[in-house]
Amino acid sequence: MEHALRTISDQIAAARADNTPLCLRGGGSKDFLGVARGELLDTRPLSGVISYEPTELVVTVGAGTPLTELEAMLAEQGQCLAFEPPHYPWSVPGASPATVGGMVASGLAGPSRASVGGVRDYVLGVKLINGLGQHLTFGGQVMKNVAGYDVSRLMVGARGTLGLLTEISLKVLPVAPAEATLCFTLDQAEALAHLHRWGGEPLPLNASCWVMDDAIPGAPAKPSLFVRLRGAMAAVEAACQRMLAEVSGQRMNNAQTRPDWSLCRNQQLPFFANRPQPDAVLWRISVPQTAPVLHLPAHPLVEWHGGLRWVWAPATAGAELHALALEAGGSATVFMAGDAVAKAHAALRTPSTTLNAISQRLKASFDPQGLFNPGLVS
Repeated sequence: MEHALRTISDQIAAARADNTPLCLRGGGSKDFLGVARGELLDTRPLSGVISYEPTELVVTVGAGTPLTELEAMLAEQGQCLAFEPPHYPWSVPGASPATVGGMVASGLAGPSRASVGGVRDYVLGVKLINGLGQHLTFGGQVMKNVAGYDVSRLMVGARGTLGLLTEISLKVLPVAPAEATLCFTLDQAEALAHLHRWGGEPLPLNASCWVMDDAIPGAPAKPSLFVRLRGAMAAVEAACQRMLAEVSGQRMNNAQTRPDWSLCRNQQLPFFANRPQPDAVLWRISVPQTAPVLHLPAHPLVEWHGGLRWVWAPATAGAELHALALEAGGSATVFMAGDAVAKAHAALRTPSTTLNAISQRLKASFDPQGLFNPGLVS
């Protein structure tokens, strides 16, 4: 990896000298979220495990390491990335596997996000090259390692606009000893009410998904709430008995539900694959978990115990969706529609003058020439 690091450092130095913008790219699995303009800088050579201490629950890898390789290595030790980062294997024909650097840069997490935390909660430290060509180290390999600004976690969701990640240290967790998925036939309001109540009780809730389920061909879609429990065997069994006693439902076979949760993680469920009309775009609406049912243009898919709501709607519905999300205390973003549409609707969001000022100062400090991923919004 040292040779790859020298090569990349030389490319950044040349870009600084010529003022040439750079497009930082790993596997390309998230290109559908937007592609920066500029000369390609491929991060995949920065691949490999630098250190792994299973007993300490910490791993350090190169930013270009394929996510599949890291997860396979962790699985051999009975460990995992608890926040279930998506891989998006469908995203771009011919794209390489998602990388750990792309996982951090995008900041996206899967179904368990609301229960276990997001990417930012598991990043312990990073190494990066800033726009001045300096190779910097932030954080470390333990949780209590921050004095001053927590720059390592600042890189989560920055989409490479602040610097090129070279190494990443992550906290990992043991795989839960027990898992169960319960299914209930409930309308959206009932599902949210039960999730809000269960969320205040000592239950091992891990993930949830409410959707108009049309899995049976020829049968009308039915409103279904799927709840995944993870934890100690006794806790999961007790929770199943208690929840099924309170609300009529069924316990599903794990062999059937695990692939479905993986599809949910990667936005591959039928809801995501079946665009209802040609002009529809996929909207991602983030609101407090306790937000009520939103009057959306179509039935949503609801994750994160009510905190994440996906809906297909025309791009022209942007102002309406932004207003609904803002009223509920959240925000709406275009997720799957192409960079131009996403940027157009980003302008509808009410910007925070304070946050914008901080963001601009950070960008000026880390990348004063604006070399890294110009055009992408973090």
